[in-house]
Amino acid sequence: MSTATKSAKSGAQSFGGKNKDIGFALGVIWILAMLFVPLPPILLDFGLALSLSFSILILMVALWIPKPLEFNSFPTLLLVVTMLRLSLNIASTRLILAQGHTGTDAAGGVIEGFSRFIVGGNYVIGIVIFVILVVINFMVISKGSTRIAEVSARFSLDAMPGKQMAIDADLGAGLIDEEQAKTRRKELEDESSFFGAMDGASKFVRGDAVAGIIITIINVVGGIIIGVVQHQLSVGEAANNYTVLTIGDGLVSQIPALVVSLAAGLIVTKGGTQGATNEAVIQQLGKHPRAMYMAAALLGSMGLLPGFPMPIFLGLAIGLAVTAYMVAKKTREEEMREVADREEDDLNTAYSEETPKDLLNIDDLRLELGSGLVKLISSMDAALPGKVRSLRKLFAKEFGFLLPFVRIKDEANLGGNEYAIVVHGVKVAKGEVRPNSMLVINPANENIGVPGERTQEPTFGLPALWIDPARTEEVERKGFTVVDPESVITTHITEILKEHMPELLTYGATQELIEGLDRRYQKLVKDIGQGSPEVLMQRVLQNLLSERVSIRNLPLIVEAVTEASAQTSNVVVITEHVRQRLASQICQSLMDETGYVPVVVMSAHWENEFLAAVKANGDERSFVMSPQRVQEFVLEARTTLHDFAERDEWPAMLVNPEVRTFVHSMMERVSPMTQVISHNELHRKVPLKTVATIGS
Repeated sequence: MSTATKSAKSGAQSFGGKNKDIGFALGVIWILAMLFVPLPPILLDFGLALSLSFSILILMVALWIPKPLEFNSFPTLLLVVTMLRLSLNIASTRLILAQGHTGTDAAGGVIEGFSRFIVGGNYVIGIVIFVILVVINFMVISKGSTRIAEVSARFSLDAMPGKQMAIDADLGAGLIDEEQAKTRRKELEDESSFFGAMDGASKFVRGDAVAGIIITIINVVGGIIIGVVQHQLSVGEAANNYTVLTIGDGLVSQIPALVVSLAAGLIVTKGGTQGATNEAVIQQLGKHPRAMYMAAALLGSMGLLPGFPMPIFLGLAIGLAVTAYMVAKKTREEEMREVADREEDDLNTAYSEETPKDLLNIDDLRLELGSGLVKLISSMDAALPGKVRSLRKLFAKEFGFLLPFVRIKDEANLGGNEYAIVVHGVKVAKGEVRPNSMLVINPANENIGVPGERTQEPTFGLPALWIDPARTEEVERKGFTVVDPESVITTHITEILKEHMPELLTYGATQELIEGLDRRYQKLVKDIGQGSPEVLMQRVLQNLLSERVSIRNLPLIVEAVTEASAQTSNVVVITEHVRQRLASQICQSLMDETGYVPVVVMSAHWENEFLAAVKANGDERSFVMSPQRVQEFVLEARTTLHDFAERDEWPAMLVNPEVRTFVHSMMERVSPMTQVISHNELHRKVPLKTVATIGS
């Protein structure tokens, strides 16, 4: 293909694609121009034929669309078509009043053709037909369509919150994914907007019918006056010319208006019906062969009555009975085919084996509920799915890590009020709640003075009591914390997820985090160390998450990993360097309400003993303290931290950088909530407050 040919083709495609909006704008301007510029009869004929064509096209589309939302441009199109019809009415009125004295062809061939073909040139018949068409359009179709559009818009708006909650419940239960939820929400918004627009657009149809009546009366009265006064016609001649022209003009306008009104009625009455109109109607009528047999019997009986045309009624009755027989036969065949297919599927399922892919396909996160807890996710106002889903936002904001979706499902192997938390197919935690009760947290195990069932709070094992929801305010006035079953489960999930964040940060999740970075930082990741930079980043991020350090500032972490990896490949050393770069963030997370970082320190004796136990071999470090001394240190640390834990206070443990990783490995088994930080991780402007000393 030559360059000139390619350029011409490209220019044509550009004009056809990019200039469609210009063509549409010119069309609207042409419609507005007809309100003011006189049209010759030939252009008026073209405009009237175009109006009729558009109306028929709209009706055909309304008949074939599967659901109303697939024609959501209808309100806009209805306005344009209505304006086109009114502009043509004004143009034809101008010709009728100006040239009507010359004969019935004064306003073009289309108007004359309608007046001769439909009314035979008899304006009395024309007036009667015109009035009937107006009544049908205005009083029947337009009025009914308007009412349906009003009710549909109101019901669609009222039902939106419930439908939104149903989508959220399905998403929380794992029945749909995030993309499907977005699609359904978008469809719900489009549906509400469409029916709201249809409510307003239906007024165009009624207004058009009223305008047609007024224009017709003006044309008749004004035409007779002009013919008699200005052109010296007799009253009979003037009435014949102007009335025939006006009725023809009215029919040319009302027939397209009636067609568009019918299309609007078909769209708003379709409602929740799926499929083209003919398919939906025929399928639903054909579902009940007995009704068709009964209708055939009634038609046959009417044909036997005296004076009724028996051949017509008997013919219709026989045709309806034959149709009912064929429909019933087809229905039985389809039912037998469905039963056979179902039996075949069951047989295939019984003897088929799961593929390796099916066996390996496990949920990253799953919440299993016993039969008694299903109501927590199945009701319209269920709060549990929304609370579980909100954990993703919580973890993304607090730790910079987007959790996988939590799938919620019922599990027959659990007790009625039991639930289980599953991570990567492994059941990591289990608990029990009372769905119709409230849980009172009672750490001191005091006498609450309210009857209830004693239990342990499943997350932290604190003493608690299940009480009647009606006693909630009474217990809260006494200073106790009261939570609902959904919050108990959500809190338990939150703590379990914090413990298992390193496992959930898979290689794929790490890649997604890296792909979300700016391109400059993506390039920086590729320059990290040797081997696979993504794997190294994953291990460093897992180390940070294991100590509940947020990885939200990923660009800074990438910079720190790049710096450290140039000197060493030891993941522990690299992680410690990253923690130093995150000093400000770490200290900020540990500050109390007074602006200080409370810390627990080791005595000089313990600190010297720990330093002596660390043996270095290049980048590798080992810890050689005896198990007995380790046990003694752990017991002293637990005793020191116990009083703080009872007050729900968690000061950090401040240690020497050389021993920080070893102290943390000891403490995570006895006090996982305690952060272990080194002197290198203290920001220079952060004030410290020593609250206790281990081994003092």
